Amino acid sequence: MSELDQRVLVPADSRDALDFAKGELRRPNRGARRSWDRPVVRIVAGLLLPAIILIVWQVVTTNGLVPPYRLPTPVSVLQAGIELAETGQLWTHIAISVQRVLLGFAIGSVIGLAAAGVVGLSRLGDVLLSPTLAAVRAVPSLAWVPLLILWMQIGEESKVTLIAIGAFFPVYTTVASALRHVDPQLVEAGRSFSLRGWSLFRIVQLPAVVPSVVSGLRLALAQAWLFLVAAELIASSMGLGFLLTDSQNSGRVDRILLSIVLLALLGTVTNGVLALAEKYLLRRWV
Repeated sequence: MSELDQRVLVPADSRDALDFAKGELRRPNRGARRSWDRPVVRIVAGLLLPAIILIVWQVVTTNGLVPPYRLPTPVSVLQAGIELAETGQLWTHIAISVQRVLLGFAIGSVIGLAAAGVVGLSRLGDVLLSPTLAAVRAVPSLAWVPLLILWMQIGEESKVTLIAIGAFFPVYTTVASALRHVDPQLVEAGRSFSLRGWSLFRIVQLPAVVPSVVSGLRLALAQAWLFLVAAELIASSMGLGFLLTDSQNSGRVDRILLSIVLLALLGTVTNGVLALAEKYLLRRWV
């Protein structure tokens, strides 16, 4: 039933009451939406589930529901971290892993943006590159490890290259798709103002794909952490991935959990930094 039909069937005094009720119903919704968007509320709400997991973890381990050799207590994991920090090993593992991730992420993202520009802005580039890149994308990450070790030996180059491969594809696929789907009317409007080449890309196409660029970078960063573990699990003598493997061989479940927690925390921190950059870029370009 349309709003006009409702006004015909509902008496005038009832209509006034209905309009008042609608207004009263809308106000709390807007207020609730604003309250959930507050940074403090979002942080507290985001920490709620980890806190529950930590409490359950503490309960099941202290009550003997799970044996310590399978799941140590949170305090044991914290003590393992303190032990490694006192000897300096923990900071070395963290620094090396962060360095590898940032280098691989930067290299893979830059190459991914360049490839996305060629494929997204050029029909010829799309025809020539898309099938090959789609095939390479289907190769599992671990399949690259033997080849990279053969070519680059067991050094930083092979690990950074593997991470760069992992960071390349999220940026490439996201940005190339966004460039191909830029509103043609916007492009035609830019060309009507004599915009061509770089000026058309900078003024019309780039602002249209900035959200996709940031999304691709955030996905690439998460993928870089995944590929870091794949690289360090197989061929490394330092780093959090090596700490995982070494702890498994020595039966230190507390250090295994410590490595997993650190990877989660580092991934969250780096993602938060990109989230701040996203806000700046969206204010600047969108």
